[in-house]
Amino acid sequence: MHTRVIAVPSFHESRRAATVLSVLAILSCATVLFACRVGSVGLSTSELLAALGEIARGEPTSLAATLLQLRLGRALSAFVTGATLALAGVMMQALLRNPLADPYVLGVSGGAAVGALSAMLLFTAAWLIDIAAFGGAIAVASLLLLLAYRDLHGSGKSDGGAPMLLLTGVIVASGCGALVTLMLSIAPDNRLRGMVFWLIGDLSATQVRWLPWIILLAALSFSVSVARAVNVMAMHAEAAATLGISVGRLRQGLFLCSALLTASAVSTAGSIGFVGLIVPHACRFAWGPDHRLLLPAATLVGGAFLVFADTLARTILAPQQLPVGVITALIGVPAFLFQLHHIHRK
Repeated sequence: MHTRVIAVPSFHESRRAATVLSVLAILSCATVLFACRVGSVGLSTSELLAALGEIARGEPTSLAATLLQLRLGRALSAFVTGATLALAGVMMQALLRNPLADPYVLGVSGGAAVGALSAMLLFTAAWLIDIAAFGGAIAVASLLLLLAYRDLHGSGKSDGGAPMLLLTGVIVASGCGALVTLMLSIAPDNRLRGMVFWLIGDLSATQVRWLPWIILLAALSFSVSVARAVNVMAMHAEAAATLGISVGRLRQGLFLCSALLTASAVSTAGSIGFVGLIVPHACRFAWGPDHRLLLPAATLVGGAFLVFADTLARTILAPQQLPVGVITALIGVPAFLFQLHHIHRK
């Protein structure tokens, strides 16, 4: 009979986690407010407060209130997308036990790209493109679940399942990449720019929706509830089953949540790179590998990071806007190289 592992955090650890998360929550709110103030037309603090009052009363008549509505909606979409990608990155790295894993490594984003670009080629409405992207991502996730069912439901006595799942995902992603290349090569010129922007990652046409927030909160609740088991699996994968961890169910839950998070993020803003890779590394570097803190911390940092990157994307060359995926890559490459260099020096 297995014995159940019970790890009770000390008072010092709990207080430290609460302090870190409180500071990150305040920082996230400040980043959203900064995004609302900055733009081709700036808003002062008094104008911002007055606009908030108009929106609260349901009478957004001034220019400031109109700008605030547009910027706040985009900032909230950026936050939920960044938080979703960062959380999916942490879960994917825990599932594959690979620090270089990110939300796109298994090809779920490739399925979303195939669905979205197919809809763009058919000249469908914008909301149908989002549905097609989400459907494509879920289709690829279902295919991976079917192909790697035995590996995901393994007992955890060996780590052979993770490489097999990774290899299957890479092959599926290559197939999706070929289909994307084919569609780009036959796309008409008036659609090509929009398709390329979608592939890079763009938040200019996003709208505030409840579904991404519901998916994020549900996945975060699940991940926090299994954080102790993830700690055990990450450090003692071979012995996790003997310590009372249901490794098969845990792997399945992590895979399903990360796939659903990736589908939500990609259908909202396209394939925005580096958020799901560098944010988990940065949080792990700053606060350690304990997933009880790492999971919510990465969620907040990922959201704030993408809001900041999107603010730069729409203000650097204002009124012209850049794809936010370009900004995240320009920030992410040197940040990741710095982290690798620091780890190597240790």
